[in-house]
Amino acid sequence: MKALVVYDSAFGNTEQIARAIAQGVGEGTEVVRAGSVQPGQLTGLDLLIVGSPTQKFRPLPPVSELLKAMPRGSLNGVRVAAFDTRMTQANVDAVRILAFFVKIFGYAADPIAKRLVKAGGKLAAAPEGFYVEDTEGPLQAGELERATAWGRRAAAE
Repeated sequence: MKALVVYDSAFGNTEQIARAIAQGVGEGTEVVRAGSVQPGQLTGLDLLIVGSPTQKFRPLPPVSELLKAMPRGSLNGVRVAAFDTRMTQANVDAVRILAFFVKIFGYAADPIAKRLVKAGGKLAAAPEGFYVEDTEGPLQAGELERATAWGRRAAAE
């Protein structure tokens, strides 16, 4: 199986999650930062997983730009999945206005998944969020293991 995990990361947490997901997908899975993806890397894939930190309720610009550049049908026959890193629900709930905006705008994984499907991909797993303790991290305990398990499930679907 030819698999690619594409990510962007502001503080290194999302990169750690991307690498853990790739480990779960299996040997030979390539991991590439969104701004470094070459067009040839997106061809002949069986599985494409894309992730970003959630900032301002959306993915970082390099991920958004990559997704916008994917024409309709470019991912036909490719299984896809999306993930993000986000603050814990307790931290979100602690800031009333933040909780309000999260209810309206959500997190980065959903719009990533929608763009991948719009390009023709078929969801291999529901969009997933992985938790950081604060804006810059660290990752919440157990998230790397959860990411590896999620990658394994996405590859098996």
